[in-house]
Amino acid sequence: MKIISLDPAQCLPEPDAGMGALRTERGNLPLESVDVAARISGLIAGVEMAQGFRNPFDVTLEATYVFPLPDRAAVTAFTMEADGRVVEGLLKERGQARADYDRALSEGRRAALAEEDRPDVFTITVGNILPGERVTVRLTLSQPLPYEDGAATFRFPLVVAPRYIPGSPLDGSPVGGGVAPDTDAVPDASRITPPVLLPGFPHPVRLSLRADVDPAGLELKEMASSLHLVQREGTTVELRPGERLDRDFILRLAFEASTALLLDGEGAFHLTVVPPAVEETRVPRDVVLLLDRSGSMTGWKMVAARRAAARIVDTLTSDDRFAVLTFDSVVEQAFEGLRPASDRNRFRAVEHLSRVDARGGTELLAPLHQAISLLSTASAAEEQPAPGAAGRGGPRDRVVVLVTDGQVGNEDQILEQAGGALSAMRVHVVGIDRAVNAGFLGRLAGLGAGRCELVESEDRLDAAMEQIHRRIGAPLVTDLSLKGLDLEPGTVSHLGSIFPGVPLTVSGRYRDAAPQGTEAVTIHGLTGGRPWEQTVPGTVVRDPAIGAVWARAQLRALEDRYAMGEHDLEQQIVRTSTTYGVLCRFTAYVAVDTRQVADGAPEHRVIQPVEPPSGWELPAMPAAASGMMFTTMAAAAPQAPGGFAPETSALEAFGGSGAVRAAGPAPRSGGMPKLGFGKAVPPQTPVRHRLDAILPQLLAELERLRTVTTDRLEYLADLGSRLAALASSLGGHDELSALAHELEAAERPGADADALWARAVEVLTLLTGGAPEATERRPFWKRG
Repeated sequence: MKIISLDPAQCLPEPDAGMGALRTERGNLPLESVDVAARISGLIAGVEMAQGFRNPFDVTLEATYVFPLPDRAAVTAFTMEADGRVVEGLLKERGQARADYDRALSEGRRAALAEEDRPDVFTITVGNILPGERVTVRLTLSQPLPYEDGAATFRFPLVVAPRYIPGSPLDGSPVGGGVAPDTDAVPDASRITPPVLLPGFPHPVRLSLRADVDPAGLELKEMASSLHLVQREGTTVELRPGERLDRDFILRLAFEASTALLLDGEGAFHLTVVPPAVEETRVPRDVVLLLDRSGSMTGWKMVAARRAAARIVDTLTSDDRFAVLTFDSVVEQAFEGLRPASDRNRFRAVEHLSRVDARGGTELLAPLHQAISLLSTASAAEEQPAPGAAGRGGPRDRVVVLVTDGQVGNEDQILEQAGGALSAMRVHVVGIDRAVNAGFLGRLAGLGAGRCELVESEDRLDAAMEQIHRRIGAPLVTDLSLKGLDLEPGTVSHLGSIFPGVPLTVSGRYRDAAPQGTEAVTIHGLTGGRPWEQTVPGTVVRDPAIGAVWARAQLRALEDRYAMGEHDLEQQIVRTSTTYGVLCRFTAYVAVDTRQVADGAPEHRVIQPVEPPSGWELPAMPAAASGMMFTTMAAAAPQAPGGFAPETSALEAFGGSGAVRAAGPAPRSGGMPKLGFGKAVPPQTPVRHRLDAILPQLLAELERLRTVTTDRLEYLADLGSRLAALASSLGGHDELSALAHELEAAERPGADADALWARAVEVLTLLTGGAPEATERRPFWKRG
C-alpha cells in the first residue's frame, strides 16, 4: 500500500457525511442492492432475498458479504444470475462445495457460494465478476413466526453486529476475511466479523423490503412496524425508500391463533396448541439473574437492561430465593449466594443494579458457571437437609434469567461447557438490541425449556416485561408427550412446556406419507400435578414450507448436540441437510457457471463492510486518529497475504471506503487484563495497559509477519503506516512510533529486508508477550 499526498482540494469530504466518506463516480463497494420479498401466511413466512453485486474495478473481482438471516429460517434454494444466465445452486457437503467453487475460479469460470456460519449469520461469496458486470444471487427461505399474547412477529435481521471474540489467536492463516483473528475460543472469528462502515457513509446499499400478509382465515386486527418507516396498502407493507441495513425489520401482526395440526402430505407435520384455560400453579423459585454490562451495551441498551433487571427482581416473592450477578470481563454480585427475596434484599439488588454501567468484554461463560453452581448447590442442600432439620417446603424451580444483547462469537464454546447443566434448569433470556444475536439467545432458552424475549427499543420494554413476568413463573403444562400419528423416532422437535400466552409449536415426521385427512394427535401433559390432554385433528396442506421448517429445527437441534460434544453426529447432519434440501453449517450451496469468462482466479478480493448497528454508541472519531477501539479499514484495498485487508491510517480513510474495524477486546496475553468494545482508554492510563486496546491488531500483525513471504519490503512499508495509525489512536506510543519510523526505510533504495523484518518481529513480540502456542486446527468448515 502506498500513501500518496494529494491536494486537499482534490479530496473534499461530503458535507455532514461523516468521517471517511467521499463521493466518487464509481465507488469501491461491490454490494449495490438487497431486495427482500416476504409472503406471510398464518404463522409461516416464505421469503425471497436478492443481493445485487457490481464490479467497479478494472480487474476481475471476488466479493464477499457477511449478513444475517432469521435464526429459524430454512434456506432451500440458491441461484446466481449473470450475463443473462441463471445458474442453480447445488447443496453439498461444505468441504466439497468449497472445493468445487475454488476449482471453478481457478478455471476462469463464475461461481457463487452460500455458507452458514451461525444459525443467523451467513456468507455469500461471488467470484470472477468481470469489470463493470452485475451479478445477482437469490436465496429462498421459509421461517416460522413466533406468536405471543395475541400477536405474531415477523423479524428479518439486516446487519451482523460486532461480536466479542474471546480467546488467544491461533497460528496459521485465518479462515475468513474479517477483522478479528481466529482464536482458540472462536476458531472462525475471521468469518463472522466483517468490517464496519464509518457512520454517515453517503452511498448505502439500496434496500427494499415488502411483506404480503395472508391471515389464512384469521381476523387480522393490526400490523405495526416498530423500527422502520413503512407504507401500507391493504395487507401489504413496504419499506419507505432510503432505509439502511442497520437494524432488524420487525413487523407485528395482531390476530388470534388457533390450535391446529397441519400435514404436508409428504410425511411432515406442524402442530400449534393454544395454552389451555387452566389455573396457574405457584412453585417457589431459586432465581439467578445475570445482567450483561459489557461495552456493547452502552447507551439505551444499558438503560433498558437495568430497568428490565429491576423489574424482574420486583416480581419475586418472599417464597423465592435469588442472586444478582453483573458481568463483563469480571463477575460482581449484589450479595453472596442465594438470599430470600425479602424487601431488604430486593432493595439491595435494585440499588446494585442502579450503579451498573457498560464496560469491558462479554465474558459469558464465567457468570453462567457461577449461576449453575449456585443453583446446583442450593438444590443439593434441599435434597439433603441437615440432620434433625426439616425440609424447606419441597422442590423448587431452578431459574436462570439472562439480560444481554448476546453479541458474542464463542457460542459453541458456551454450549459445550455449560449447555448440559443448563438443560436441567429453566433458562429465560431477555435480548436487548436493534440487531440482537437472536439465534444464540434462542438456543440458550431452548436448552432450558424457557422463553426468549427480544426487546428492540425502550418503547417496547414495558410490554415485553409484562410478558417476561409471566414467563418466569411456572409453566401451565409440563411433561409433554405426543401420541396418535405413527411418528418417526427422533424426529419430533423439543416439546418443552406450555407457558401463559404462548402457543406450543411442534414439528416432526410421521411414517404415513399419504394421510387421508382423518389423522389426529393427542398431546399429554401435567398441570398442577394432574393429567391433561388435548386431541387435535389433522388437515392436509400442500405446503413445502412445513417440511422445510421441520428440517431446519431438526438440524439446529443436531448442531447444538454436536457443539455440546456429540461429534459423531456430523454425517447425520450432512445427510439430513442434503436429503431435505435445507442449508446448515456442514453444507453449502454452490453455483458454478459452465462458461469460462476469465483467465483464472479473481485478481481482486473485497469483503463488503456492513453498517454500524443502529442504537450502538460507537467511539467518537478524533481528528488526528481513528478512535481508541477502532481503526479504519479500506474495504476495497488489495488483501495482504494471508487474507487480511490492510488497515489504513485515518487520513487514508478520506479516500477509501469509510469502513471501520471493530477491534474488540484484547485476548489474554502476558497476564494483561482485557478491555471491552467501545471502552475508551483515559489519557492517564499507563502505556502498557493502554496497549490492551489494540492488542488483537498487534497479535494479528505478528502472526502475518511470521507467515508472509512475498514482497517483504513493500509489506514492511505498509506495516509501518498501520503501526503509526495504531500509535496515533492511543494518543502516542514511543515503541510503536519508533518501529513505524524504522520501517519507513523499507521504501528507500538498498533497504535491508531481513534486518527490518527481524526488528519488527522483535518489537511486536515484546509488546504482545509473544504469540500463543500453536493450536491444532480443523478444516475451516468444521470450526466454530
